[in-house]
Amino acid sequence: MCEIQKGLNCGLLLLAWTSKHRLVHVGRLDCMVDAELCLSLYIQKSCLAVFKGMGVSDFEVHHGKNVLYNIVGFARESVGAHVTTLLPDNFPSDRKEPWLVDFFTPWCPPCRALLPELRKASIQLAGQMRFGTLDCTIHHHLCSMYKIQAYPTTVIFNRSSVHEYEGRHSADGILEFIQDLASPSVSVLDPESFQRRVKGRAGGDIWAVDFYAPWCGPCQALLPEWRRMARLVAGQVMVGSMDCQKHQSFCRSQGVRAYPEIRLYPSQPSPTDTYMTYSGWNRDAQSLRMWTLSALPRVSVDLSPESFRDLVLLGPDHWVLDFYAPWCGPCQHFAPEFEVLARMVKGEVRSGKLDCQAHQQTCQSAGITAYPTVRFYPHLGTRRRDQGGEVVNSRQASVIATVIRERLHRLLPLQHNKLNDEL
Repeated sequence: MCEIQKGLNCGLLLLAWTSKHRLVHVGRLDCMVDAELCLSLYIQKSCLAVFKGMGVSDFEVHHGKNVLYNIVGFARESVGAHVTTLLPDNFPSDRKEPWLVDFFTPWCPPCRALLPELRKASIQLAGQMRFGTLDCTIHHHLCSMYKIQAYPTTVIFNRSSVHEYEGRHSADGILEFIQDLASPSVSVLDPESFQRRVKGRAGGDIWAVDFYAPWCGPCQALLPEWRRMARLVAGQVMVGSMDCQKHQSFCRSQGVRAYPEIRLYPSQPSPTDTYMTYSGWNRDAQSLRMWTLSALPRVSVDLSPESFRDLVLLGPDHWVLDFYAPWCGPCQHFAPEFEVLARMVKGEVRSGKLDCQAHQQTCQSAGITAYPTVRFYPHLGTRRRDQGGEVVNSRQASVIATVIRERLHRLLPLQHNKLNDEL
């Protein structure tokens, strides 16, 4: 690695290209000698850059500290990534392929923190999307043309569509945002669609709506979590958002006074259009999901010692049970997940809940030592089932449903043989 000298009026360029072993060649370019080349690349001061072998314009400039450790880390990351330093000549204003463009300034700490995350995301989306960065301290006119007023501002150009990124400055956040563009999880509502879809919803439909303003910091922080929550409740709850800056008078008519305002409209519309407002401190996807799912109509049934004996142990149906205690925090967190499970297996397996604080003796007889505990009670014929059932070591509805269905599939030959024996 060449030593970085101070006080030079030239650009120092780290020349690199990828091969099977990602070999990096190091060189120096004197911009006092090759002034025309440096000028064409908008190199205005000493810097380091990785050239990736796809033409002279395919390069990335280093904006970190000029110390050996940082330079080597940048070179390794950049060589394997697909991020290009953009110039007016290669700016993707009319390209057919989708581009993610990061408008930034080198003096901005969040901008510098985002650059390695862009490299990670570019590797994940190689061949699907191009990535570029535009330095707004050099290309003022382009940044002004796209009305860039804060840094970093990340924009996705997809032919005639332009989408400004809203979310965490991380590779995962970028990937989720792009995934959501391809398959939106949140319905963007306006006054007409709100009246038609939310107010005029069919019986059984539940809507969660985020009333927000783009300039509101907490609203911006909520957006990626809201999208993530929408994917988690897909098929069970309809999720929408309303821009109250664009539709200010309508939001005011709905009594929205602060942002973000999160409301849940239940499955049975009433003449007064009753809704619930989220008042929790946590606005992460899982907390919002638990609150949203708690509004779903119950499918499971509450069991007593008598119904546990008559319906579960002696009855003709398959059962999955949630043994819980009202004071147990994890039980409260699991309760909406169990309702999701109950809906998933409805028609195949009946779902029940047993309060182990109220019915302590029954739970002890079933061998329950921790809460919540999930047990599966398959119907094995006419004989009495074991009180303990079969333990299911998961608290995810999809995993529990898979375990139950696999168990039922294995039971089919046994039930068939038992029926033949009886005949």
